[in-house]
Amino acid sequence: MKRTIGSYLLWLFSIIYILWPQKKNLAILWFADVHLDCESKIANFLGTQDSILYSYGISTIFSVIPAFCKKGDIIVADEGVHWAVQNGLQLSRSTVVYFKHNDMASLASILEKLTHGNKHTEKIRRYIVVEAIYQNSGQIAPLDEIVRLKEKYRFRVILEESHSFGVLGKSGRGLAEHYGVPVEKIDIITAGMGNALATDGGFCTGSVRVVDHQRLSSSGYVFSASLPPYLASAAMSAVNHLEENPSVLANLRSNIALLHKELSDIPGLEIASNILSPIVFLKLKTPTGSAVADLELLEIIAEKVLMEDSVFIAATKRSSLDKCRLPVGIRLFVSAGHTESDIFKVSASLKRVAASVV
Repeated sequence: MKRTIGSYLLWLFSIIYILWPQKKNLAILWFADVHLDCESKIANFLGTQDSILYSYGISTIFSVIPAFCKKGDIIVADEGVHWAVQNGLQLSRSTVVYFKHNDMASLASILEKLTHGNKHTEKIRRYIVVEAIYQNSGQIAPLDEIVRLKEKYRFRVILEESHSFGVLGKSGRGLAEHYGVPVEKIDIITAGMGNALATDGGFCTGSVRVVDHQRLSSSGYVFSASLPPYLASAAMSAVNHLEENPSVLANLRSNIALLHKELSDIPGLEIASNILSPIVFLKLKTPTGSAVADLELLEIIAEKVLMEDSVFIAATKRSSLDKCRLPVGIRLFVSAGHTESDIFKVSASLKRVAASVV
């Protein structure tokens, strides 16, 4: 990937600001260059034109959305998006319409209602916002159908890939590779780097125009300190490792499949997540009818598993600001580094505790 003029200007202005007139150590040159190298590495890996780094992973998506979506624009979003996406939708001040979680018939119906015979919508910006792997359910978005609908109704797509980057696809390039969809059909891709890349910060990737616009208009980029250089280096090392060791993806999928198998008959609970998702999401087979009561029951299970077997699992407790409409549950995060004994241990513990509680 060739660096853009905007990237070179950013690098040059950073150096002038740092070195003149103080004449500080020239070793600081690497501080600016490593960020550009990391941006190039991510863009080259995904096959996009350019990318931009953010210093804080969760702020990436809720900075990117308001940078492109303004008051008067229309956003159609999945009702299951997590809090950071919700925050970005609110900050944009756009008109937000939610469709049923991962329901393409619901999405198509809403897009049809918004555009059919409405000339006003042709003159404003229109976006579809989805997650590749939903943090609140572990489900995978059907990107092929989403792209078909966005082209039919002339919307743009913002795809949040924090849990799918480095996971889905033959080589870990995410949802587009998984579905065989050309990456250029996705207008904006964002991801936090705290999951598969095991570092911090986040990135947004897409066309040169998409990236250059953010360097002046995205609050999370303009008003934040740069990502520490060692974290940018760690991200590049992680991508290199993924490219050089494709077997790590096979190990991950094997671990996910084993956990699904071991928890297939867990008392009172059922797996709601996709078999390829590293987020294994358990929900109650028979909800109590109250989200508060459901959560209390799940937290009892999580606490007993921790106290009795030293296994840490998390119930999906949400703040009062989180407007997600999906059922609460227990989230398990699987990695390629887990061993079979790890998976057997958590499965046995969950089964025993669930049988005594639910």
